[in-house]
Parts: sequence; C-alpha cells; structure tokens
Amino acid sequence: MTRPLLALAVTTALLVSGTACSTGAATTTDPDTVTLLVGDQIAGARPLLEAAGELDDLPYAIEWSTFTSGPPLLEAVHAGAVDIGQVGNAPPVFAAAAGSDIRIVAAFDSSPKGSSVLVPPDSAITDPADLRGATVAVARGSSAHAHLLGVLDGEGIGFDELEVEYLQPADALAAFSEGRVDAWAVWDPYVAQAESLAGARILVDAEGYSNTYSFQVANAAVLEDPAKEAALEDYVERIHRAVLWSREHPERYAEVWSQHSGLPVEITRVAAQRRAATPRPVDDALVDSEQALADAFAEAGEIPSAPDIADVADDRFNHLVPSG
Repeated sequence: MTRPLLALAVTTALLVSGTACSTGAATTTDPDTVTLLVGDQIAGARPLLEAAGELDDLPYAIEWSTFTSGPPLLEAVHAGAVDIGQVGNAPPVFAAAAGSDIRIVAAFDSSPKGSSVLVPPDSAITDPADLRGATVAVARGSSAHAHLLGVLDGEGIGFDELEVEYLQPADALAAFSEGRVDAWAVWDPYVAQAESLAGARILVDAEGYSNTYSFQVANAAVLEDPAKEAALEDYVERIHRAVLWSREHPERYAEVWSQHSGLPVEITRVAAQRRAATPRPVDDALVDSEQALADAFAEAGEIPSAPDIADVADDRFNHLVPSG
C-alpha cells in the first residue's frame, strides 16, 4: 500500500454547501483553513451525513459535486476537481486500470440485497442462466458491472454472449421501462425505484456473486497536503459515525435521502433498509478481494489488464474504524 506524491489540479465543483471558511497555506495541519471538494451520488454521503447531524459544526468547508455513478466521479478525483468521493467496488478497479491517481482510504461492507439484476414482471427470464443472449443494461465500470460479471461467471456466460447496453441509471431506467432491454443490473435506490415505477422483478441480488464493498476514494496528492489530510481524517470519521447511525435510524435517513434525491420516501425507505452498511478496514483481505475482481474484469476483456490494487489502497485511516 503506497502513498506517492502526485500533482494536484484544483477545479470548480458544481454544488456548494458547508460552513464558510477561508483557505490557508498548504503547510498548516489545521483543517479549518481548507475546503474539501466532495463528490457524491444519489446514494451518497451528503444525505447520510445531514440526517445523522454530522454536517453540523464542521471545522472546514465542503463543496459538493453530484455524479451519476462512480466512474465519472473518480475521473473527477483523478483530475483534481474532487478531493474525495463515495463509490462502489468496481470504479476503483477501472480507475486504477486507467492509471488514475487515486487512493482507497475508507471501506464499508454493504448488504448484497442493495444490488440486483432486474427483469420486467412478465419476463420469461426466471433464472440467471436465461441471461444468455439477452440485452442487459448496466453502467460501465460500476458496482453493478461487477455484480453482472459475477453472475455471468457463475453461469459460464461470457460478455460476448450478451447484448450489453452501457447506460447510466437514468437512461437505463427509461430503456428498462420501455422494454428496450431484457434486464438491468443496478444498485439501490434505482432497484427500489424500478420495483416501484416499472414493476421490476429481482432476478438475483449480489449474494455469493461479488464483494459488496463501497469506498471513500481520495486524490493521492490531496493526502500529501497536511491540512487537507486532517480535514479528510475528520470527514472519514464522520462518515463512519453516520453509517452506524443510519442502521439504527433508517426512517430518518430515508426522509432526508428523499428530500435530497427527489425520490418518494417509500423508495428511499426500502433502499435505506436494504443498505445496512458497516465500516471495515482497508486491509489485505479487502485488497485480495478487489484484486480478484480486477483479474476477473481483465480476463473478461472489460479492462486491458488488471491493475495492482495494493498500489491504490491506503490504510492511514484504519484507526477510525469503530471496534465491535
């Protein structure tokens, strides 16, 4: 697990929030002199932190940017437009394969029920083996891509035996609802949304098919800035607390999530109950599991070659993982 010094290019984020603070010299370790640029998704950190009260009394500012999925978020992390962001298990694999300057700095075990391959309610597809020859929508490089790969591997089906439509969730939902694809691999809250709006049937969730890690992934150079590193340490600790809080307060989490996403609370409630994440360390077991995933993507021809996941794993914040 390495921590090389890399160049940082800071660009403007899209959505601004947080406590106003002045920027200061990079040599200080005081987090109140910095602004964190945080990337988020519809199932991301902002509603979680707000619901748990963890955005109160921040000692630094946060500028939020919202992305459709993990891969474009990590492109922004690599470019320096974002300091840190939340993604699933596959985006770091694709980003590392592309040579991105990223580091996995926090990790979470999530329930496999939060990721599913969906089919229409009247579909003739009743078993994963029936996916051979089907048209399947998935966001390239997303956690759903990893789930789909695991399902296909389990059935001995190659990607070349499918018609894969690489679509971001909004476009995939439209294609699924209109009957233009036979199946859709996706994550919550889109699973719950498709169940509610399109009568989607869960063909299979991620149980036994892939790891279901989610991560906080940072720009490598940002970690070498003492003030930003201090702010990131505080931010990760708040995420850990908020994740544990959400397990005990799914209803309140669902309400705030609904407000941020615009989704009906009936949808975010289902997604919140299925999520059930738990903080875990960035350790050898995690690296081995992600390496196996990278190797599987390379073998399937979805990336040119498997990156060394140990090179993008950073355990400096493992001491923040709650015990027990």
